[in-house]
Amino acid sequence: MPERSPDGDHRFDLIPEVYRDAVESVLIPAADIERKLDEMAAQVDADYADRELLLVGVLKGAIFVMADLTRRLTVSSAMDFMAVSSYGSSTTSSGVVRILKDLDTEIEGRDVLIVEDIVDSGLTLDYLIKNLRSRRPASVEVLALLTKPSRREVELPIAYVGFEVPDVFVVGYGLDFDEDYRGLRDVVTLKHEVYGG
Repeated sequence: MPERSPDGDHRFDLIPEVYRDAVESVLIPAADIERKLDEMAAQVDADYADRELLLVGVLKGAIFVMADLTRRLTVSSAMDFMAVSSYGSSTTSSGVVRILKDLDTEIEGRDVLIVEDIVDSGLTLDYLIKNLRSRRPASVEVLALLTKPSRREVELPIAYVGFEVPDVFVVGYGLDFDEDYRGLRDVVTLKHEVYGG
């Protein structure tokens, strides 16, 4: 039986002991993520019935969403990945986007679904959408597990949204702080002293 947090909160049960002192709260429990992915996959299946879909995962954060979504899909789908950066090791976007890894797949004439872990300012995703559309795909849509509308700097078309989150720094389920915490099954907030410098 997993240890409980000092206050007995069962939501801490899935958090490895090594991380518990850094976690302030469990924002989205793993069970809620699983249910939401079921819903999103069903909607993607309905929207792309009889079409071949190319899922483009944005590394590194989207790997968990990408893997768990793909296992739920019943439509024909292929996978590819891009790595783009506008953060470095900071907790806020620099607004300068760099492609660190491009697609291995030609996307002209294909239906593309960008898979994101979180959409924050939207600057990186805006750049990515424009870049991919310039390659003449049949369509480009976006699926994001999390979105932070309060931080948005550009208007973006996001076809599939898992959860809206407040303007707090979140980690877990692919989201990191300085390359740590990605493997947490829940989406959690960290104590300010952990990431605040």
